[in-house]
Amino acid sequence: MKRALIMAALLAATSLGNAHASNLRMSWWGSDDRHLATQEALKVCGAKLGHTISPEFTGWQGHQEKIATQLAGRTDPDIMQVNWPWLPLFSKNGDGFADLNQYKDIIDLSQWSDADLKSATVKGKLNGVPVSTTGRIFIYNKTVYEKAGIAIPKTWNDVFAAAPVLKAKLGNDYYPFEAAPSEGNGLNARIVVVLRATQMTGKTFIDPETNKVAWSEADLVEALNFYQSLVDKGVIESWKNSSAGGNRPLFENPKWANGRYASSYQWDTTYGKIAAPLEKGLELVSARSPTSEGGKSEGIYRKPSMLFSISKNSKDPKAAAQVINCLLNDPEAVTILGATRGIPSSKIAIKTLTDAGKIKPVQADAYKVVVESEGPTVSPLIEHPRITEAFDSNLEAFAYGQQSAEDTAAEIIAGVDEALTGI
Repeated sequence: MKRALIMAALLAATSLGNAHASNLRMSWWGSDDRHLATQEALKVCGAKLGHTISPEFTGWQGHQEKIATQLAGRTDPDIMQVNWPWLPLFSKNGDGFADLNQYKDIIDLSQWSDADLKSATVKGKLNGVPVSTTGRIFIYNKTVYEKAGIAIPKTWNDVFAAAPVLKAKLGNDYYPFEAAPSEGNGLNARIVVVLRATQMTGKTFIDPETNKVAWSEADLVEALNFYQSLVDKGVIESWKNSSAGGNRPLFENPKWANGRYASSYQWDTTYGKIAAPLEKGLELVSARSPTSEGGKSEGIYRKPSMLFSISKNSKDPKAAAQVINCLLNDPEAVTILGATRGIPSSKIAIKTLTDAGKIKPVQADAYKVVVESEGPTVSPLIEHPRITEAFDSNLEAFAYGQQSAEDTAAEIIAGVDEALTGI
C-alpha cells in the first residue's frame, strides 16, 4: 500500500512537470564563444525548468533585418536578444515586446538598478532586461600624464591646463585629449558636444519621455563653442588635421598607440581593444568625466548594450520569463555565460563572476566608473541613423569653419526635429 502511494505521488509530480513544460525558441547574434556558451547555458536552464529551448543564432550582419521580418510576420522567437537602439524601431509605443513588469514574480528585477530598468522602459512598459550595461568613460594614458608631471584631470579646467604643459615638456604634437572623426563619421566629436550640453543643462539631447529635443539652440551653441575652444587651445587636434591622417578607429591610430593622444572618451567595453596597440611601457587608467564649472550633471552616457526580451506573440511568456531569469540570475548559468556579453548588469551575476575571478580588475574598474557616475536617462533615438546624420553633417561644416555656431545649432535642431517626426 505504501509503495503504491509513493508511485502515485511520483506519477502526479511527473504529470505536473510535463503540464508546465514548454517548447521555446531563443535568438541572438554574436561570435562563436557567445554561441557555444549560450547553448550550454540553455541546456542547464532547460534541465532545471523542464523546458526545451531551441537556439537560433547568427552573426551581427543581417540580424536586425531577420528580426524585423519575424516581427512583421509574427514568427519571432519567444526570447530575443535585442539591440537597445532597436526599441524605437520595433516598439515605438512600448507594445512591440511583452511588458516584463507583468513577470516580476518570475524575473528577480531587484538585481537591476532603477536606472537600468528605466533605460529599457518604453511608455511605462519594460521591454526587456539589460544583459549588460556600457557607458562612455574617460580613459587616460597614465604614463604620458606622469611624464609631463600632470595629475589625472578632474575638471575641464584641468584638461585645458594640461595642454600647454604637455606640449612644452613632450612636444607640440601631444594633446591631452582626442575627439577625432573615425571611420567616416563624427561620432567622437559629436559625443563631446553632447557631453558638454548634457553637463551644463542636466538634460539629455532627446527627452526619452517626449521624444523631442530637450535643448534650446542657445544650449547647443554653448556646447559647440566649447568644442571649438578645445581645438583653439590645443586640447584636441582639429577635425581637418586629424582627418588628413585618415579616419581610422582609435585602436588603429598611431597617435594613440605612441601616446600623443593622451586620453579619450570611449565605451568601457572597448578598454581591452584600445589598450592592445599601446607601445610598451604605456599604461591606461579609467576615470569619471571631468566636471564643468556651473554644470548640473556629470552627464554619463550610459545604456544597455543589449536586452533579453520576450515576444508579445509567445504562447508561454511565463516559461520564457523563467528562462531569462535563469540565464541572467542563476549562478550556474551565469558562470557558463561569463563575460561573453560584457560585464553583466545583474548584481548577483556580477558577484558570481567576480568571486570566480572571471572579471579582470581593469574591466571592473572601468565598469565601476560607468555604474557610479551620474546622468540623465538617454533615449535610444540618439543613435538612430537619421539623427546622427543630421548632427554630424552640420557639426563637420562647423568644424571646418563653414557655418557659425548659431547656424549649426539651428540646423542640427531643425534636422533632428524633422527626423523625429518621421521615426
